[in-house]
Amino acid sequence: MTIRLSEFISQLIRNPALAVTVVLTLGVILVNGWTDAPNAIATCVSTRAIRPKHAILMAAIFNFFGVLLMTAINSTVAMTIYNMVDFNGDSHQALTALCAALFAIVTWATAAWAFGIPTSESHALIAGLSGAAIALQGGLSGINGGEWVKVLYGLLLSTVLGFGSGYLVTKLVERCCRRMDRRRTSRFFRGAQIAGGAATAFMHGAQDGQKFMGVFLLGIALAGGNGTTSNFQIPVWLMVLCSAVMALGTSIGGYRIIKAVGMDMVKLETYQGFSADLAATGCMLLSSLTGVPVSTTHTKTTAIMGVGASKRLSSVNWGTVKEMLLTWVLTFPGCGIIGYLMAKLFMWIF
Repeated sequence: MTIRLSEFISQLIRNPALAVTVVLTLGVILVNGWTDAPNAIATCVSTRAIRPKHAILMAAIFNFFGVLLMTAINSTVAMTIYNMVDFNGDSHQALTALCAALFAIVTWATAAWAFGIPTSESHALIAGLSGAAIALQGGLSGINGGEWVKVLYGLLLSTVLGFGSGYLVTKLVERCCRRMDRRRTSRFFRGAQIAGGAATAFMHGAQDGQKFMGVFLLGIALAGGNGTTSNFQIPVWLMVLCSAVMALGTSIGGYRIIKAVGMDMVKLETYQGFSADLAATGCMLLSSLTGVPVSTTHTKTTAIMGVGASKRLSSVNWGTVKEMLLTWVLTFPGCGIIGYLMAKLFMWIF
């Protein structure tokens, strides 16, 4: 199933609930741009390879192309999100529950950003949708276990592969460059780190952009009474819209998140920042190609932990890590409960 832009605008005019869903979805994408995207460029800013303003502009551009190009090649992540929850039933009630889930996600993400905590928008999205679907269906029948298990695969992949890759890439770089002139390698890795930050931003757009397009498509399907549709062809106009909004959010900036991820957790040199970028990019590329939704925040921070641990465990600021882990652990139940309660409240009111 696909939808033309003219059909979408026509539905938007006729259906106020869809209009609210679209506004909230774009709001979530915008928030994702200023909360999650800074993780992609945190390392190259912290090592002073590039100025913060230039890094944010670079991230905005590569987020845009990540959403646009990777979705055109492979849209399995979007389909995973679309099929993960069951919003079948009364279309009005389903759209109301979806709006509640999106409201919960924006609330959670904005609160975390205000405190400078690098929470995961991906986890918040999955938890909020799951809570709302459970509220709508009256039980766990609102969850598609076959698709939801990919979330657990993503958690395992981003943690183990992110940390392990960060550790191994750093060791490999150190071994290859052990006899080289340090000043020359520093100049090389400064440029390489900028390229690595751009690649990470590209993959952030590829991963997170697809997740939110999945929600966008779900809202359109529910508004058209096609909640049972399991296959969608993502139209180009939707790719452009979502990538532009994410790029706008990134341009707003997120220096608080950059400081927490790239400065407070581990003090990095340029080659270490490059190693973290390379490890995180590789992990997200593998996840995108296999349709496994992973968190940019989770992947990048575990890669940085691996880089720090390659030197010695005390190089990692475990106090900052503890705060991040606590936020990640609380995101699933916290945002899930908020999504559930908001869905119940919205369905009762509307």
